[in-house]
Amino acid sequence: MTGVRNSRLFYVTVATAIAFALPVGSGALTQTPDPEDIAAGMRIYRQKGDCQSCHGWAADGRKMDSQMPDGANLRATRLGRAGIIAVVKCGRPGKGMPAFDRLAYSDGRCYNMKAADLTRLELQLPDPPATLQPREIEMLADFLLAKVIGKGPMDRATCIEYWGSDVDACREFPK
Repeated sequence: MTGVRNSRLFYVTVATAIAFALPVGSGALTQTPDPEDIAAGMRIYRQKGDCQSCHGWAADGRKMDSQMPDGANLRATRLGRAGIIAVVKCGRPGKGMPAFDRLAYSDGRCYNMKAADLTRLELQLPDPPATLQPREIEMLADFLLAKVIGKGPMDRATCIEYWGSDVDACREFPK
């Protein structure tokens, strides 16, 4: 029962940190990301990070692979850039989201925890398809903010804008 109580404490601590330290409307001035970085972030989402396997090609939670965990609907997330970066870097222990930072739980950089803490709390953390460099995580976050988060549900026009042309995936949406 101690493991359950500790894991609940972990989730309350993480949720509080994300909710208060990483809000959407942080008020900080941000620089508009370079279109090339956004395109690179989309490639990372689709290929290197293979995010679409759990979150779906449209990042709406309709996953591509039935073997993969159910990913969140990223179109509806309320996380801002810093929150997205933290979740990609550190994952969500016990929830199926891997940590894409190779050293995430080696030195306390993620939620002030190490691998031994995850083991003690009986929190599983799946291996990512690939690890990402900090700059790749930033480009992924910029892509999500530019093309996914807060953009509403996918429709034909959004699909064409997302892909850059009228691809087969967009044909599922009425004209």
